[in-house]
Formats: sequence, structure tokens, C-alpha cells
Amino acid sequence: MSNINAYLHVRTAKNPVYSPDGSSLSFITDFTGLPQAWEIKSSNSWPSQISFTDERIIFLQYITGTKKRIIGMDEGVNERTQLFLLNEDGTLKPLTDSPDHIHTYGGSSPDGEWIAWASNRRHPAYFDLYIQNINSLEIRNIFTGEGNYNVLKWHPDGKKLLIEKSFSGLDNILGILDLGTGKTDWITERSGEAKYTAPQFSEDGNSLYVLTNKGEEFIGLAAINLIEKTLKWLDNRNWDLEDLAMSPDKKFLAYTVNEGGISKGTHFSLEEEKTETWETPQGVITELAFSPDSRKIAYVLNGASTPSDIWELNLDTMKTVRLTYVSQTPAVEEKLIEPELIKYTSFDGLEVPAFYYRPRNHHKGKLPVVVFVHGGPESQICSVYNPFLQYFLSEGYAVCTPNVRGSTGYGKTYTHLDDVRKRMDSVKDLNALADWLVKEGDADPHKLAIMGRSYGGFMVLASITHYPEIWSAAIDIVGISSFKTFLENTGPWRRKLREAEYGSIENDGDFFDDIDPLHRTADIKCPLLVLHGANDPRVPVEETEQIVAELEERNHPVSYIRFEDEGHFFVKLKNNITAYTASAEFLNKYIKA
Repeated sequence: MSNINAYLHVRTAKNPVYSPDGSSLSFITDFTGLPQAWEIKSSNSWPSQISFTDERIIFLQYITGTKKRIIGMDEGVNERTQLFLLNEDGTLKPLTDSPDHIHTYGGSSPDGEWIAWASNRRHPAYFDLYIQNINSLEIRNIFTGEGNYNVLKWHPDGKKLLIEKSFSGLDNILGILDLGTGKTDWITERSGEAKYTAPQFSEDGNSLYVLTNKGEEFIGLAAINLIEKTLKWLDNRNWDLEDLAMSPDKKFLAYTVNEGGISKGTHFSLEEEKTETWETPQGVITELAFSPDSRKIAYVLNGASTPSDIWELNLDTMKTVRLTYVSQTPAVEEKLIEPELIKYTSFDGLEVPAFYYRPRNHHKGKLPVVVFVHGGPESQICSVYNPFLQYFLSEGYAVCTPNVRGSTGYGKTYTHLDDVRKRMDSVKDLNALADWLVKEGDADPHKLAIMGRSYGGFMVLASITHYPEIWSAAIDIVGISSFKTFLENTGPWRRKLREAEYGSIENDGDFFDDIDPLHRTADIKCPLLVLHGANDPRVPVEETEQIVAELEERNHPVSYIRFEDEGHFFVKLKNNITAYTASAEFLNKYIKA
């Protein structure tokens, strides 16, 4: 067996932010094994570390017009984010200091005197809005409501905030909150599901550029006139647009086009209403950031064969340069494999897209295949680097990552095909995939493994309980074993958002009882490995432990690893080594290539 550690030691970089004078670029990397803040002075210099904490850094931003940087950090990956000022000597100044609550950063005021954030510190189910003075640390509660509210951006005049109320992950409305009067002018109405993301104010503050799917299947670029409350489309396609950013001179926008899980970077001139794209390796572009002079764009590129690093586009030449090389790992980079985009037909005639990775130099014979199911379910698996999947490719396994019904990126209709009582239709999509893999993908029908995390973990458990004859091995990572107990025990604010997708105990409890894997453990035939973090605020660790207890009582082959210092995500390198080494050994035992 080749060393999986080499794949896990591939580092990543994210969150690029230019300094106000453009002389440096800050970013976050796990180069030391834990995400920390780093800085690079020029494209030819080696980055230097600027934060030294015992916990992960979640985000990094500058306070407007200053050299002060603000970071978000939680404890034990519990997602209860606290805000800090990061001093130039690497020390931290606590701002929120309420470790039992979540704080979502909403940006700094144009004069750099105040920051805004949302928090559930008043009530665990509701997020209220606050502003805080950077110098005195005074906190003011500016908005209280029974719902999930958030600050998106300060208005250019510094006297108002752009806020949102979210009804689900796919449905929100926008409003302008006047700090003087405390009144909110809701600028979008809730008439049918619509998502508004990444808003950017025009220079005069009278217009808002935003990505939205208001009245459309796909997310496009629109301008909202804040005076007349009218919407004008600037760019809409049969793909979602993502990651909108605006140049400091307010003349240009940048965003990406998500073409089935692969990004195309796009530069948009507001004066000419013209687009221009730039060339990149295959992958996903995220976190676009303009330089202060509006002539460059830094971004993260993450591809199956080009792991996550910071790149920069020169807008004068439309040429790109790679700024960081933290992911460079000679031991594996020549072995990395890009996928083929396939489509297969499900039980009801629906075409389902998937990425299929075949091991290098495979010519004849049947392949053991690992099917990896994404979480969400309202998300999308893309052509990005995954250490575990690339390791198995190097070992002779094939890997398939489907975007079953319910995934985003393929229009509103597709995303809602698995809602509530249509839940098991998405599981049937996995059955159809298994059939395609055997008939078209050279798969060995006796060596099909399934793995997934979070909601993908539910899909794993649902597949091996409802259709046990298909799968030879299964790995569940922080998965849901019962929708009923999940909704009872997850965070109260999250429960309200998830019920729109899953249904409620009151209305759909009987359906949950019928489909929940927890009630069908006697039907499982294949061995199961389960991984979970004890601090998981999304899917409580009890979701894993209750199904493990059921299987252990029946003497079913099940292995369980619990990480005391992790949450919904495994962040620490040592824990990832433990988790994925165990996963490698598990699959090599049961469906060895």
C-alpha cells in the first residue's frame, strides 16, 4: 500500500485579501497542519506566518481603510465563531468574547470605526444584529427579530446596513436597515423561492449588483434599483453564476460560471456591459478579490490535479500567475488524475451527472469502485482535489462522485426533486449509478463501496439499509441515522432551516420512521466504518453512536472512531491521518484493488 499520508500532506490556501495599499496579500493556509493566517509581500517572495493560535482561523479581513485585520476563530471546530483583532505582532484582541454563541461577521464601516455582526446570543434559535466600535469595543444591538438575520454589507454612506432574512439555504430576502431610525426597508419581496447572494453596492449606493435566481431556474447577475425596487438582468445563462466581487473603482465585476462543477472565470465591464473570460486549469474558482488599484484579481483555484492555491489575474494582459505553492507536493502531483464528466439515466428517466475517475494505466479487468456522495443535500460535488479519492486512484480503485437529484448547480427544479417525501428518489439515483458502473464503467459488481459525509452519510446509511444487496463496504462520516432524532437534537436555528428541505417531525414523522436507517439496521449486509467529531454542532455525535450501538448489539462488523477535538469537519492533520488511514485499511480489507 502506498502512503496515504503523502496525499493528506498536500496543503491548501484560501481567503486571499489584499492590504489597503496593495503591497501584500494575506491568506489562510494549513501549511503547519492547522489553518492559520499568512502574508506574502510580492509574487517572488516566500509567505510568512502572521497568526499563531491553537485553533483554526476561519476567515480573515481588513478593517476598511486601515492595516487592522479581523479574524474569526472557533474552539474544537464547534463552529461557534468568535471575532478577534489580529495585531501586527501576531497577538489577538478579543472582540465578541461570548464562546457559547455564534458570531457571523458583516464587514466594517466605510470610516473603519465600526464592525457589524449577527449572533444568536439572545436566543439560540434566532440571530439578531449588532454593531461594535473597534476602539472602545462598545456593542450595540441594532436589530432583534424571530428569525435567521444576517448583515451582508455596510452601505457606502456608513449610516445603513444591507441585511438579509433567510428562510432556507435557497430562499432569502434583502433589506436596508437605517442605523438612525432602526427601521428596515425590505427591497426584495418573498414571492416564490429566490436566493440573493454576494451583493455589491454601486458607487452612489442607489443600486445593488447581486447574484439571484428570482423567477429563474439558474442564478444570474442582476442590478436592483434601490429607489424604485426594480430588477434588471445583466447576465443570465443555463448555468449558475457564483462568487461575485466588485472592483474598488466600481467599474468592474468579477464572478464565475459554474459549468457542471467546473468554473469559468468572468470579468464584467459595467460601462460596456461586456464579459471577458480567462484561462485556468480545470477546477473551481472561488473567493475572488480585486486589488486596491482594480487592476488585478486574486482568487483560489482548486482542481482535481491542481490542489487549492492562490492565483492572480492581471486585467491588463488577462494573464494569470500562481502566487502560492503551498499545495506543491512532488510525491503526489504527477499521480493526480482528472475526472471524466458522465451522465447516466435514473429509474424515472432523469439524467444524473457525475464525475468518474479511472485509475491510471487501467486496461482490462473489472475495477473496485468507491462511490462518494456529497453532503448538503443542497450542494454540489465539483472537480476539486480530494486526498482520499486521489489516494485510492493511486491504489487501483476507480472513484465516482455523483450529483444526484437535490444537488445545486442544475436549476431550481433539479434541486427540489428530493424534497421531503421524495427523499428516497435520490437514493434510487445511487442504485442507477451502481448499475451504470457495472455495465458501462468496468466495475466489479462485488466490489462496490459507498462513502459520504454529513447528509452524504445519511445517503450511505439509507443505501445499505434499503438496498443492501448492492454494496460490499460502506463508510459513513458524520452522517444522519434518523431525521427524527437529528431534527430534535441539532441546533435550534439550524432545525428551522433544515425543515424546509427534510420536512418536520410534526408533519412527516411517520415518513421518517419508515425511511430512517436507524430502524433498518437488521437489513445491513456489508461491513461499516463510521467517523464522527464529538463537537459536531450540525449532526450531533449521537446520530452515529445510536446506530453503532444497534449494530454492535447484533455483532455486525462495524468500526467507529470518535474524535474528541473535532466537529462536523476534521481540521487537524493528525486526526485526518487517523481517519483516512483507517478508511484506507477498511476498504483494502473488504474490496481490495
